[in-house]
Amino acid sequence: MRISDLDGKRVALWGWGREARAAHAALRSRLPALTLTAICSEAEGADVRTLGDPLLQPSSQADADALSAFDVVVKSPGISPYRDEVAAARARGTVFISGTALWFAERPDAKVIAITGTKGKSTTSAMTAHIARALGVRTALAGNIGLPLLELLDADADLWVVELSSFQTSDAGSCEVGVVTNLFEEHLDWHGSRERYASDKLRLADAARTLIVNGDQPELLARTAAHPHRLCFGGDDGWHLHGESLCRGTDVLDAGLRALAHLPGRHNALDACAALSALDALFAFDASTARAAVRALASYRPLPHRLHLLGSHDGWHWIDDSISTTPEATQAALRSQHGRAVTAILGGFDRGIDWTDFAAFALRWPSLQLVTQGGNGARIAAVLREAGFPPAMLQEVVTLAEAVAVARRITPIDGVILLSPGAPSFDQFKDYAARGREFARLAGFDPALIANIQGMGIA
Repeated sequence: MRISDLDGKRVALWGWGREARAAHAALRSRLPALTLTAICSEAEGADVRTLGDPLLQPSSQADADALSAFDVVVKSPGISPYRDEVAAARARGTVFISGTALWFAERPDAKVIAITGTKGKSTTSAMTAHIARALGVRTALAGNIGLPLLELLDADADLWVVELSSFQTSDAGSCEVGVVTNLFEEHLDWHGSRERYASDKLRLADAARTLIVNGDQPELLARTAAHPHRLCFGGDDGWHLHGESLCRGTDVLDAGLRALAHLPGRHNALDACAALSALDALFAFDASTARAAVRALASYRPLPHRLHLLGSHDGWHWIDDSISTTPEATQAALRSQHGRAVTAILGGFDRGIDWTDFAAFALRWPSLQLVTQGGNGARIAAVLREAGFPPAMLQEVVTLAEAVAVARRITPIDGVILLSPGAPSFDQFKDYAARGREFARLAGFDPALIANIQGMGIA
């Protein structure tokens, strides 16, 4: 559905975050006479009124009857399409779309690399855009990474690198390359089940002419086996790691992992392999270009809240990995600190995800100290105790502030205090970035100095 198809229809914007505001601006630019309703909270309604758009009115009603009054509802990504009121309104004829779907419909000729995955999608997207720009390609970086596509509706770029969450993959139009970094259990509250989450995430495969997946994941390989043009990273045939070398098939690249010395952890190196694979699939690198692409990684700067080394303070090394919202991500963070004395702070909003595998992993780290906190902190601690994790190495508190205070008390000088919660932030904070900034403040750093994500937009 294109924006012009909305002319003369009863249209609502559901939600009033950045995606909805971008949708409003795009619709108003193309359809200045279209009457719109913003379905949002009463507080957000006050913000809607400050725009001074007489054809945009707020409403706090979002039940089935209210939604059914519209022909089309442009839904924000965080609102699950599996809610009962959505199903009821659909049955009465209401069409639900998104800003992502509108952008793809408006820009069918855009050359797109679309990237998703349970973890690593933001890093992979940012790396892909950075490498492409280093190779001289005018590149847009947008999507779930923090810049709604509709904010760049009329912008010009030779390549679009688009990060998609599992909330958005169903809305993707045709793209040259689709990348799936990995697939773990996540967002069960939005999708309703693990199977539906996996199916929704892999809707990107339907849109991608070339699909690139993580060759280290048997389930992901099995689920995408039927794709007519699938490539893998992480395996010997494609971009992969071999010891301390970064390889493209049988070719060992000169720069190797030295280009990634500032990005600790094998997972970051695999994200680099995914980014290189996507660009190689699109542009068919010759040997010289492949080397130049690897060299470009040396100037890539890590995204905040992703194994972000804040620095040393009061005798400890502080690492902010607030973006970690799954136990698997926490395991990856811990692997990057192998051999060091680490105290990890775990826990957050409880979505019922199983921590049994993490407990087995933690048992193999005899010096690891864990502090659980937040909405699921008690449940994580119970799983760890049941698995036999040493009681002396496990502390259970309620808040992040208490967790940092305990970590200061139990971590040896020159040790690492790592925030890698393995859970969302919504029990105590607005989002993972707010959680990360508070961790930085509690550690003694100025949270205002933590950089925002760089590179979004067109360059």
